[in-house]
Amino acid sequence: RPAMQFVDLASQFESQIQVSNPECSVDGKSIMQMTMLAATKGTKLTIRAEGADADKAIEALQQLIEEKLFSETATGENTDSVE
Repeated sequence: RPAMQFVDLASQFESQIQVSNPECSVDGKSIMQMTMLAATKGTKLTIRAEGADADKAIEALQQLIEEKLFSETATGENTDSVE
C-alpha cells in the first residue's frame, strides 16, 4: 500500500514529518494517521519536515511519491505538492 511505503520511508528520518490535505494534518510516521487522510489520485498533499535531516526527508518522500507510488499516473499536472 502506498501509505505504508510512505510511513516506512518517513520513519527512517529523525525529523518530524507532517502530511496534510485541506481537511487535516497528520503524523507522516503513523500508518493509522496517514489512512485518515483518505488521499486518492488528485488529492493535494502538503509534506512538512522539521529537524536535522528535514531536507533529505522531503527530497526522499517527494521522490517516492512522484516516481514510485504514482509513476503510472504522474504528469506535469500532478496536484501533489511538497513544501
